[in-house]
Amino acid sequence: MSINTFGHLFRVTTWGESHGPALGATVDGCPPGVPITEDAIQHWLDRRKPGQSKYTTQRREADAVRILSGVFEGQTTGTPVQLMIENTDQRSKDYGDIAEKFRPGHADITYWQKYGIRDYRGGGRSSARETAARVAAGGLARAAVAALAPDVEIKGYMTRIGAHEIDRERFDWAQIDENPFWTPDAHAAQTWAGYLDGLRKSGNSVGAVVEVVARGLPAGLGAPVYGKLDTDLAAAMMSINAVKGVEIGEGMAAATLTGEDNADEIFMGNDGQPVYSSNHSGGILGGISTGQDVVVRFAVKPTSSILKTRQTITKAGKATDIVTKGRHDPCVGIRAVPVGEAMMACVILDHLLLHRGQVGENRGAIG
Repeated sequence: MSINTFGHLFRVTTWGESHGPALGATVDGCPPGVPITEDAIQHWLDRRKPGQSKYTTQRREADAVRILSGVFEGQTTGTPVQLMIENTDQRSKDYGDIAEKFRPGHADITYWQKYGIRDYRGGGRSSARETAARVAAGGLARAAVAALAPDVEIKGYMTRIGAHEIDRERFDWAQIDENPFWTPDAHAAQTWAGYLDGLRKSGNSVGAVVEVVARGLPAGLGAPVYGKLDTDLAAAMMSINAVKGVEIGEGMAAATLTGEDNADEIFMGNDGQPVYSSNHSGGILGGISTGQDVVVRFAVKPTSSILKTRQTITKAGKATDIVTKGRHDPCVGIRAVPVGEAMMACVILDHLLLHRGQVGENRGAIG
């Protein structure tokens, strides 16, 4: 299985399976001299790890990260950084009944058709467990971004569970870390709790929408045509397990706007820098950051592993039914929030390094 690496200068290769002994990431291209510790990376992994509330899978994993290389005396050396997370709470026996069956909505059938072999214990590489490695790499990326562009802040949150959406009039940044759904709407969090609890008890699941914002980003990141910042962001978010759609700025809603409504008018600010009347572009024009907030949104499908009988076939092609046992998220979108943040951090760092390598400082003065 090839293509387990993403990034241009900051390159992340993830490895390992859901029910193997360990998983992790090999990170190449991180600048030297970035202050980093296992504890700093662990902070972000703790936001993603399972079993933190009744609304996520009850698999109990410490997700304890170890730095095996590329760091000396608390700083990166510029050589590859190897990050490892041991699996400690696998229950492979939960998957014995599906060894010969394909779970509807899962990658079981496509992995089998392509490779002729699949790790049915939790899905192997197709499991959401793989995203722990991305979050570890994202923790390193955040540290490097803080060193290169200290004004940048990356924050993710949920805006929808199923048919239930937040009220943006009640948007409160301070609420995001105060509820198990990472949502900025405290009222929505209360509604979602009852709704998701009912789904969980019935053995069902639901999808979600996650929004990730990068604030304080300088103008000039990204390049025309094939090096667009939004191209890499879309690819990064789309690569997350269970993601089925990605939007930048207005996204699909831009099709409902007129040119007059969609154009973000430009003015000179008191500090001599451009300011915009709105941010329909999501902070990116022509693939290059404007200096506004970069806004990315992605849709996560319902968890396919549910305690509901579904029709399927066996590897022999015989009709059968299936009920997926084990411990699963009733809404995988909850734990996708820190994953989206990690992917944003990796892409932003990659483009900071690309920009520094080709241009250095921005060359076009205004005023």
